[in-house]
Amino acid sequence: MAASGKIVQLGSYAASKQKNSISGLSSGAFMTVQLHLARSASFAGAGIIAGGPFRCAETYQAGGMVTPQDSRIENSLYICMNPLIPATSPDAQRLAGMARDTAQAGLIDDVANLADDRLYIFTGSEDDVVYSDVVRRTREFYEMLGVKRENIAYHDNIPAGHSIITDNPEDSELSTNQPPYINNGGFMQSHDILRHIYGPLKPPAEQLTGQLQCFDQTEFLGDDAPWASMSKFGYAYIPSRVLAGEVAEPRVHIALHGCKQGYNYTDYVNGRADIANQPPYGNRYFTTTGYNHIAESNDIIVLYPQAEGTDNGEIQNPDGCWDWWGYSTRYAESPYYSREAVQIKAIHKMLDRLCA
Repeated sequence: MAASGKIVQLGSYAASKQKNSISGLSSGAFMTVQLHLARSASFAGAGIIAGGPFRCAETYQAGGMVTPQDSRIENSLYICMNPLIPATSPDAQRLAGMARDTAQAGLIDDVANLADDRLYIFTGSEDDVVYSDVVRRTREFYEMLGVKRENIAYHDNIPAGHSIITDNPEDSELSTNQPPYINNGGFMQSHDILRHIYGPLKPPAEQLTGQLQCFDQTEFLGDDAPWASMSKFGYAYIPSRVLAGEVAEPRVHIALHGCKQGYNYTDYVNGRADIANQPPYGNRYFTTTGYNHIAESNDIIVLYPQAEGTDNGEIQNPDGCWDWWGYSTRYAESPYYSREAVQIKAIHKMLDRLCA
């Protein structure tokens, strides 16, 4: 794989405007659902690994003295990740209704766009970070919004921990539930996701002859940058034939890492970045999870936006998660799940650039 060797401006490749897709793990999976709903006109499918339904953190509205922010945090922890019993898992029917109301209010695209989309939804049976009961409700949520059951590949019988799965011998054991959240299960989950969304694909390339580019994300953030909790740089894999201009309307796949998986993830201890003990795996998600190899042989651009840890007294996101519970809403003008939310807007601007 060739590296650009410098920071570049994200390029334009006349990519498709409707045949694109998105996938993610954990917070990246929750954000996948949010972006998929917010911009459903742009996508043909999604891959969700250990993620809950749209606006999951608002399943129950607390009353009394609890602030909306605190209510969302409580929901995210004890309903959207670790519900005590299945009955306290997210209410798929209520959240589907909220999605319809959000679309009618003009904050997200028409949910009718979802009808023909193809979904890959996965929960490891050994996942103790986001329980399988939660992910099961994600399938129910999409079905309630009209996605055909035959378009949904739902997997819950593999004894995987909280992770994206690879066939790399150096990765963690399959049942592991700890960073870097990349586990060896004997297959490339990224390949299964793309095959389900797009149908039969050519086998993954043995050698990467395209270019992994590092680009400046800040141009897509604008005045919202202080509330974005997004890194200075993002990454994109551009297949060789796309670089050469030999592909008409290449497709784009957006791959969203989970918490603690961004390129510059640093652990925070007592509010301070523990730089001395920064883990050395920050580039693994965009180099070793298999997306690039199957993208190379099938002319698919892979976009890897990057979130980063922020813990500065204003934004509390020390683990570098994507915003699926509203940590940015306190400061930004638009709610965290809408088309104009700071992270959703920035990522879609990146997609627009690739499609230009």
